[in-house]
Amino acid sequence: MTPEQITLVQTSWEKVKPISEQAAELFYGKLFELDPSLRPLFKGDMKEQGKKLMATLNLAVVSLTKLEEILPAVQDLGRRHVQYGVPDESYQTVGQALLWTLGQGLGDDFTDDVKTAWTVTYVTLSNVMLEAAHEGDQSDAAAS
Repeated sequence: MTPEQITLVQTSWEKVKPISEQAAELFYGKLFELDPSLRPLFKGDMKEQGKKLMATLNLAVVSLTKLEEILPAVQDLGRRHVQYGVPDESYQTVGQALLWTLGQGLGDDFTDDVKTAWTVTYVTLSNVMLEAAHEGDQSDAAAS
């Protein structure tokens, strides 16, 4: 990620934060529309889940200039997603839902540059999560 992309993500996020509750509702609505099979993975209160999502996104966004500090937490999240039964394919769907939600929340401020910056951010973090989720796979395969 370039410093310019980090700035774009952080400044656009500041515009989303005031509407974070609505953004979470839009996100999960779009996610379940794109892939209804993901709905059963969310067993708790969706308002609370939305708050957790927004807090996690906020932490990631404010930490983009010091990613190495949050990488262990991002890796742990990836490992937990395996335990929750989250399929690898859903990471792409989550990315689609996130970008769509940001577009809804930011309107005209969701420029091509902002979209690219968010895409790079999401791909970077989701790849870390996926790598952590599968870190034991290669040793398991080698052992069999």
